[in-house]
Amino acid sequence: MKRLKPVVVIIAILSFVILCIPTVLVIPFTDQTGGKLGEDSHHTQKTLQALAAEPAVDVAVYRAKKQEVEEVPLEDYVVGVVASEMKADFEMEALKAQSLAARTYIVRKLVNGSELKMKKGSKEFDARDTTADQVYASPEELKIRWGSDYDQNMKKITEAVEATRGQVIVYNNAPIDAVFYSTSNGRTEDAKVVWGSSLPYLQSIDNPWDKDSPKFTAQTSMTVSDFEQKIYAATNKKVSIENDLGKVVSRTPGGRVDKLQLDGKTFKGTDIRSALGLKSTDFTWVRKGNELLITTKGNGHGIGMSQYGADGMAKAGKSYMDIIHFYYKNVQIAEASKYLSTLTAKK
Repeated sequence: MKRLKPVVVIIAILSFVILCIPTVLVIPFTDQTGGKLGEDSHHTQKTLQALAAEPAVDVAVYRAKKQEVEEVPLEDYVVGVVASEMKADFEMEALKAQSLAARTYIVRKLVNGSELKMKKGSKEFDARDTTADQVYASPEELKIRWGSDYDQNMKKITEAVEATRGQVIVYNNAPIDAVFYSTSNGRTEDAKVVWGSSLPYLQSIDNPWDKDSPKFTAQTSMTVSDFEQKIYAATNKKVSIENDLGKVVSRTPGGRVDKLQLDGKTFKGTDIRSALGLKSTDFTWVRKGNELLITTKGNGHGIGMSQYGADGMAKAGKSYMDIIHFYYKNVQIAEASKYLSTLTAKK
C-alpha cells in the first residue's frame, strides 16, 4: 500500500476541519427539538431586522415632580408609558395596540421637532410625563407601584411592546396624532369638537366595545351653590339654577353636549365639563333638594382609541391590528425607522 506524503495528509486534515466549522457553529444555535432557532420564527427575524434598522433615539421627558428633563431610550419610554396608561391585566392584544399608539404619538412629536418641542425655563423637552402628553413612569417608580407584581407585569408589558417594536401608525405617509382615552359613551368623537379642526383618521364612529367598562357611567353630586360658583369661576358668567336647570341646544357627532343654555346664557359642553371636573361631556343632571346629581357617560375626551374598548375587542378575539384599524380610520402601519432616520442624520 502506497504511503501518503506528509503534505497530502496535512491538506486532507485542513479540508476536513474547514468543512466541519459551519456545522460546529450551527450546533449551539439548535434547539432541543433539533430545529434551528428562528428557522420558522418570522417574528424573531422581524425583530432582528427592526433592531438592525432602528436608529438610536432618546426621548427628552420632563419629569414634573422632579422638575428635571430625563433622556430615555425610545422603546424604554414606550414601556413606561404603556405601564402607566393601561392596566397590566388587560388583554395582550389591547396592550399591543396601546404600545403602537404610544410609540406613534411620541414619534410624531420627535419627527416634527421644533414645531412640537416644549420648554420649561431653559430646559427643552419632547414630552411631559403627565396626561398633558402621555403618563410615563420609570422602572424604579413601577417597582414601588406594583410591588411583588412588578416582574410579571413588566414581563407582560415588555412583551407587548416588543411585539410591535419599530412600528408606527401613519396616514398619508406621516405618523398620526394617535390619541387615546379611557372609555367612550358608545361612540367615539370627531377631533373637530375638541381641537377645532377635523382629522380624517379621527372621526366619530359607533363603539360598542366598552359598555362593560367600569367607567362607562359615573355619578357625582354637588350643592347648587357650589355648582353656580364653579361655573362662574371657570367662565366668568353668573348663573342661577333656581328655576332653570338648563337645556341642551346641540350635541356633537359623538352624542356629547356641544352647547348648553343655562339661565339665558350659552356654554360649550367642554367648558361645563372643565368647570365641574366631569368625566366626560356626555352629562345630565337632576336637582334633589339643595343638591345636583350629575350623571356622565364615558370617561375622557372620546377621540381616537378607547382603552377599555380595545380590551373589549381583544376579549372578543380581535388582534391589535383590528383594534388600530377600528379606532383610526384609513391608516397604515409603517416602520418607524423610516421617519426616525431623519433625526439621527441631523446630529
